[in-house]
Amino acid sequence: MKTAMKNAKSAFLRRRWRTRFNIKRRSSGRLRLSVHRTDRHIYAQIIDDSAGRTLVAASTLDRQLREQLRTGADKIAASAVGGLIAQRALLVGVKEVVFDRGGFLFHGRIQALADAARNGGLVF
Repeated sequence: MKTAMKNAKSAFLRRRWRTRFNIKRRSSGRLRLSVHRTDRHIYAQIIDDSAGRTLVAASTLDRQLREQLRTGADKIAASAVGGLIAQRALLVGVKEVVFDRGGFLFHGRIQALADAARNGGLVF
């Protein structure tokens, strides 16, 4: 059982490093839309790596979303977070970003968040 856990963790880290390497290589100065997923919540933030600042953030813990959502751990919640991050980004003037999924696979909640952000007006 320990080796299965060790292999899963190393696969996650390998995917994360590969994703970050490709983002650094291809980003050409764009801001980064970083996504983090836990068993209970999903978080998104737009980061300016050159300045080292987070410009916009949204998660299922936001008061706006917490009242509307049944849980923070489903595709509906991820779509709501994606729409909210896009709305906040457009208010700040951010239109183009690079999508950083970290080590998470692009399906399920991560894909729902990305699709909602695209529909909200973000380009990546």
